[in-house]
Amino acid sequence: MKSTQYTEKTLEHFRNPRNVGTLEGPNVAVGRVGNPVCGDMMDIYIEVENDRIKDIKFQTFGCGSAVATSSMITELVQGMTLDDALKVSRGDVADALEGLPPIKMHCSNLAADALHEAIKNWREGIKPEDATKTPGGTACHPTPAAVAEIEIAKLDEYEGKGLYRRVAVDELPQLADQRVVVLDTGDRAAQLAMDLTDHTGRVVLMTTGKGPSVSAAMRSALRLSDVKILAEAQPLELLGEGELERIRVHDLNEDEEYELTADAFVLLE
Repeated sequence: MKSTQYTEKTLEHFRNPRNVGTLEGPNVAVGRVGNPVCGDMMDIYIEVENDRIKDIKFQTFGCGSAVATSSMITELVQGMTLDDALKVSRGDVADALEGLPPIKMHCSNLAADALHEAIKNWREGIKPEDATKTPGGTACHPTPAAVAEIEIAKLDEYEGKGLYRRVAVDELPQLADQRVVVLDTGDRAAQLAMDLTDHTGRVVLMTTGKGPSVSAAMRSALRLSDVKILAEAQPLELLGEGELERIRVHDLNEDEEYELTADAFVLLE
């Protein structure tokens, strides 16, 4: 984490997180959110007594913001009634940390969502061992399965000028010797990226996660292929004079932006 981008309060909670751990017992519930494909996972444990949060712990595997927001939310809701704790919002967590960088604001969602999930599970009588079998639906970083929803600037300007929304088998030779970036949308995109290596030695599979969102078999095939994996990268804008020349990318790990040279960008519909 970089002190120029995070408040001192956020850094302090990241370096010295409060209430790390788990809880056990008949009055305990847990909420889990995250996605293992992305690499972010958060469990919030609550112990309830007289409809109040008597104790709260967390376990978080993810970015520094996720750790800091987890720590902060445990301090915010300790001793609250469940109804009051449900009112604690994503923005409340960020405000308590005296702000987060805009690109990291979604990480405060993770803490609030995990808490709300824990309260929901308590009220529905769902035990921790059942609640943690499958992760919930919110990840700190966008998951590859949802990349089609990512807003990429100037897409329409590059239709037929380097942007491909579909690529037929007989069109592959058109991309010979070009620098091609394929956005990870699952097995079909990964297969296309591997097929392209028969025509060009410069194929990149870009994914917002720590690894492609593909099946185990496809992951093994990718390892044996000449496809280069660009992980934790989110495309922001297509750039170039008339034709595609570059892609502006957000490095989700370093929280920085850079430009990637490319002749073609494949975003399968």
